[in-house]
Amino acid sequence: MKSIPEILAEELGQKLEYVQNVVNLMDEGNTIPFIARYRKEMHGA
Repeated sequence: MKSIPEILAEELGQKLEYVQNVVNLMDEGNTIPFIARYRKEMHGA
């Protein structure tokens, strides 16, 4: 059975590493705007 990050990576056409990074950042309490602006290297933008 696939994990949620694996399913998201497949559905979104992104690398699993990037999806896992974003999930981890959100688990740490970071907001989407913060991740989008200051953690671009972690999500492939």
